[in-house]
Amino acid sequence: MDENQALAAFAAISNQTRLRIVRMLVVFPSRNDYMGHMSTRQYARLVREWIVGIGLQAEDYGTHSLRRTKASIIYNATGNLRAVQILLGHAKIESTVRYLGVDVEDALELSERTEV
Repeated sequence: MDENQALAAFAAISNQTRLRIVRMLVVFPSRNDYMGHMSTRQYARLVREWIVGIGLQAEDYGTHSLRRTKASIIYNATGNLRAVQILLGHAKIESTVRYLGVDVEDALELSERTEV
């Protein structure tokens, strides 16, 4: 099936079925736009509710700090800067290095552990 055939098949299904398909593809669906994902602001509110709900200080946690923590955990577990770069959506590896705060010692240690 080529792209045009796929689009025609998608257009031929009912709106209800189309909505179910889109909902399956969207991880965080919007409350306002039934076909789209939630906004950054909606996501921030949700994270704040979760943080407060488990008894933590909302000021200490946010969407960006969680994103940065996840990237750091992945980097520390794997040492794979390229994978973290892709996950963060950085165009340049240098941006990822600065974002994670990777220093020269870490890079040298990684280099020594890597065999070619």
